[in-house]
Amino acid sequence: MQEERTKTRYSDSELKEFRELILDKIRIAREELLDLVGSLSLSNANGDEEVIAGKALEDGSAAYEKEQINQLAGRQKKFVEQLEAALVRIENKTYGICRTSGKLIPKERLRAVPHTTQSMEAKLKQS
Repeated sequence: MQEERTKTRYSDSELKEFRELILDKIRIAREELLDLVGSLSLSNANGDEEVIAGKALEDGSAAYEKEQINQLAGRQKKFVEQLEAALVRIENKTYGICRTSGKLIPKERLRAVPHTTQSMEAKLKQS
């Protein structure tokens, strides 16, 4: 752990490992986003009888369900954008550097939240 405190950036091999992790997360997140968008398209195509995830719903319930799916799709889209921004930071070799403190974010945190731009310490101070 002491080694990470003195390093100013992650090595190319470490960045490659994070890049592969992020690419995998992007692939999964895009698939989930397509599923959500597909659910919305299906519900819009059915006209009067709303069908979402294979269930016929009454108007009020259908509108609520569509709104929930829209919100999920919006969050998923933002997640993909954050992951793509992390790839740019990898290319720039600035990935894993806390934007608040300038110190390296621990690998454990980056593996759990690969799109983060702050260490837990900095994030908690922000709250």
